Order: sequence, then structure tokens, then C-alpha cells
Amino acid sequence: MKTANHTLAHHHHFSSHNHQGEKRTFYVLLLTLTTMVVEIVAGTVYGSMALLADGWHMGTHAAAFCITLFAYRYAKKHQSNERFSFGTGKVSVLGGYTSAIALGIVALLMLVESVHRLLNPQSIQFNEAIVVACIGLAVNVISMLLLGDHHHGHDDSHHHEHSHHRAHHHDHNLRAAYLHVLADALTSVMAIVALVLGKFYGWNWLDAVMGMVGALVISKWTLNLLKQTSPILLDENIDDEYRKAIQDELAPVALVADLHIWKVSGHHHAAAITLIDKAGISLDEYKQKLSKFDKIDHLTLEVHST
Repeated sequence: MKTANHTLAHHHHFSSHNHQGEKRTFYVLLLTLTTMVVEIVAGTVYGSMALLADGWHMGTHAAAFCITLFAYRYAKKHQSNERFSFGTGKVSVLGGYTSAIALGIVALLMLVESVHRLLNPQSIQFNEAIVVACIGLAVNVISMLLLGDHHHGHDDSHHHEHSHHRAHHHDHNLRAAYLHVLADALTSVMAIVALVLGKFYGWNWLDAVMGMVGALVISKWTLNLLKQTSPILLDENIDDEYRKAIQDELAPVALVADLHIWKVSGHHHAAAITLIDKAGISLDEYKQKLSKFDKIDHLTLEVHST
């Protein structure tokens, strides 16, 4: 039996640290915390429930940004720790998954509050509420501009000769932070539309309806992010088409007895392949045949002679 453990990058640190993403998230956190404090103080001083509510709502997003920053710092600190078999690439994915759950909770609370307001209408201080919504929208637009370029700016700790397929990165951690501010911006826009129409046409019920629509849209984003992150955390196998292409490539020279390819980070794959050799070729020749499959970053190859 011939076996080989072949790593294209010659190490197991399959993680990417997005320095730009971390820095921008920190700026957004500071902006969010400042707005939160100003709104809570102003709401307390002027007795405004709208300002107070939006201030505490900002606090939920600040908590989500803290999760994002913690994931970045933890991944960077432990990327060389031998306790992590393939580095800390999944920490960013876990951060995104956790933030998605937090976003889902916000959507659920929005839905419950909106239904409650629809069934129990309350008097609305339109002018004050519109100002608060505009402040929230301005803060979120600035935050979106800071976080919006969430597919670039990675400082990869993993380099190899097949770098051409790395054009598109997936920072689920930053994606989750972006969705938080996008959700808040959507909520602010819907609130402004509802409040303006409510003020001039007396459609007070529209505020609650817009809240319900916003909650449903945010829930959809949450589910999409969970669908992106959970398969990576559960070591889901790569798609059948890619595996079949590998089997077809090896079919003339070997029988593929076992084949697993899974993500060890947001954008790095590991493969474990067991072959029954039919042509008597060397391990290097097998590795050469598999080199065209550029998603395989770490290859463990086991070859049994017939």
C-alpha cells in the first residue's frame, strides 16, 4: 500500500484574516455605540419613547458587531494553534452563523411587536418618530458604505501556486455584520414611508404592517446566511458534479474506493481519497492528475495496490 499526505501550501493554516473587514467593523461598532448613547440620553431627557426604543435597538446590533470582532480576533490569535486541525478558518463561519441567529431573533421580536401594534393601535408622535428614523437611516447608510465591500480585502495566510481560483472570497463573519446594518436600513426606510403616509393620510396601521414586512424580509436574509454557513460547520461534502469529475479523471488508472471533499474554512477545501491502483503508477503521478482540481487545498491520498 502506498500512502501520501500532500498539502499544496505545506501547512494546515487554512484561514484568511480580513484586516480591512475587522477595521471597518470596529468603526461601525463605535458609530453604533455613539448613536445608541446619544439616543438613549436624548430619549431620557426629552421623554421620547421613540428615541429610547431606537437606542436600545442599536444596542442589539452593537452586540452582533462584538461577535464579529471577537471571531476575527480569536481566529487571528489561534491560527497557528495545533489544537485546530485545519487552522481557525471556521471561526469566521461560526461568527456569521451566530450573528445570523441574533438577526433572526431581532426579526422575530419585530414581527411580534408589529402584530401587537396592529391589534392594539397606539398614538404616534409623527414628527419626532420621522426624525429618529432619519437619524437611524443615516447611521446605517454610513455603516453599509464601510462594510459593503465584503468580498475583498483578505489577507490570506494560505498561499499556493493555484491562486487563480481565489478571486471570490466568502467572509461570512463580515457578511453577517453587513446584513445587520442592511436590515436596520430597510427598517428605517419602511418606517419613514409608513410615518409620512400616516401623518398626512392618517394611515396609522401602515407602521405596523411595514414592520411585519421588514421582519419577513430580514427572516429570509437570516435563512440564506444560515444555509451558507451551516453546511460548512457540518463538513458537508462538495457537490456531486465535482466529485464525479474527479472519479472520471481517475477511472482509467484507479478505482475510487472512498472520496471526501469538504470545506475547512469559508473558501478552503480538504480532500481525503482512497484509491485501488489499476495501472501501477506512482503517487506523484496521481497527485499530478489531481492538480487540475483547484478546489483541493489539502490532499490526503491513500493508494492500495491490486
